[in-house]
Amino acid sequence: MLVFDKKAALRAHLDTLHAPNQTIGFVPTMGALHDGHLSLLQNAIQNNTITVVSIFVNPTQFNNSEDLLKYPRTLASDLKKIQSLSNSILVYTPTVDDVYDGIPESSAFSFDGLEHQMEGKFRPGHFDGVGTVVKKLFEIIQPQTAYFGEKDFQQLQIIKKLVEKEKLPITIVGCPIYRETNGLAMSSRNERLDPITREKAGFIYASLQKIKTLFHSHSIPELKAIIEADFQKQSLFQLEYFEIAEETTLESAESKKADHTYRAFIAVIVNNVRLIDTISLN
Repeated sequence: MLVFDKKAALRAHLDTLHAPNQTIGFVPTMGALHDGHLSLLQNAIQNNTITVVSIFVNPTQFNNSEDLLKYPRTLASDLKKIQSLSNSILVYTPTVDDVYDGIPESSAFSFDGLEHQMEGKFRPGHFDGVGTVVKKLFEIIQPQTAYFGEKDFQQLQIIKKLVEKEKLPITIVGCPIYRETNGLAMSSRNERLDPITREKAGFIYASLQKIKTLFHSHSIPELKAIIEADFQKQSLFQLEYFEIAEETTLESAESKKADHTYRAFIAVIVNNVRLIDTISLN
């Protein structure tokens, strides 16, 4: 397994690998890898001749400096997990200076309004940071396909929009959410929860499942009221937002329309750890 911490060295190595029908599959991560990340890598391995994974905690997408400081960093463990899948995976573990050439600043993007919904409302500048780092990584690695988890569904839609607007020759593949045994969506941030709280946090997914069950028999305002009432009874959880949105535009829905596809989105703070989740409703 080759590990590169300089983009010039990684690019030079990739340039030596040119061959007919060669494809590069890319999985960008911020480390603290779990089975969800590994499923993305397995998808990339199965469908490409070369797989590249990046491990980089991107500072420009954090609007909270404390969250950036506390974000779990487990590089040694991450490398072992990657190697357990394949010795042929190429790993990029850059510094901030290497990615940003010494100036960690975000570019400004327009994602046709996708960036103003949900996460965009609560994390100012977040998606400019995401767009900036993903574009830089795409330029370095030049993949044909890149893999992202559906837990960050808004981010997935924004990356697709980035590729469309920048006219990048990359296929974006969304992969299913991996969950812990209690239903909690796998996330690097879960590592910051103590075992008891982590088990109780399965309540978040149970709430989404409840809404999916009730979706066809209740109005959207009724569903929102049910969630708010349920979380008011849970002192451990602070509900930041719950939205039912049209899947393509991500715009908050007030009523259901025929031939539209909807998803529920939720953000919850548990012991100062912010967790998000989503579920398809129809």
